[in-house]
Amino acid sequence: MAEKKEPAEGWPIVEGDYVVGDPEAPVHVVTLGSHIEEDILKAAGEDKVAIAGPCKTENIGIEKVVANVIANPNIRFCVLCGAEVTGHLTGQSFKAMYENGVDPDSGEIIGAEGAIPYLENLPEEAIERYRDQIVELVDLIDVEDIDEIVKAIEECVEKDPGAYEEGPMTVSLEEEEEEELAEVAGLPVSAETVTVEYRVNDVKMGVKSVGAMQRYMAGYLSGRTMGLLFGLVSGLVFLFLPLVLVGT
Repeated sequence: MAEKKEPAEGWPIVEGDYVVGDPEAPVHVVTLGSHIEEDILKAAGEDKVAIAGPCKTENIGIEKVVANVIANPNIRFCVLCGAEVTGHLTGQSFKAMYENGVDPDSGEIIGAEGAIPYLENLPEEAIERYRDQIVELVDLIDVEDIDEIVKAIEECVEKDPGAYEEGPMTVSLEEEEEEELAEVAGLPVSAETVTVEYRVNDVKMGVKSVGAMQRYMAGYLSGRTMGLLFGLVSGLVFLFLPLVLVGT
């Protein structure tokens, strides 16, 4: 049987929107923009999942997940699933954090494509502890099928190597809402505003596409009409021109 250890006192140590299963379970599940954590826990069984919940921002959201995981050395796997978060690209940023770490000077997640992928409230040691403690991250980004997610969880449980060699690591995060302020074009805006801006840009691009299509169709129809008229006139000329010449 895999060796287990006691998590930090009062675990989970950071409050958030999540459900807790068995603290000795080896898997934590990040459901990104989807609220399917309760369905997953019910289907998989509380003995297989330590903690599951959404993560909507690529900064404080990821920081909270990392803080709770490293405070429980029994967690050795991450199943990353659920709908990707528009604009923030939290799933891609989370995976980049696990694979590449962060820039030690700026705190920026290396290779992240989200709008504000900066982990400024976690020491580098905490991030490296997470990357070392989690032996495998299962990428199921944009997958909401419960059966597929549960299958991935069960495969992780079968490979459980036991608790991480070191005890729980605790870090203190500032009391911040997930509506983290960011610098965009030199102005402070909330993370939700960034999402709205991305959606507005999508709408603008759609409008431009529709306008371009309308202009194309208008030009096409206009050219087609002129072609028909030219063809009709040319036909009449060739039809009546011999009669005119004979009459003269």
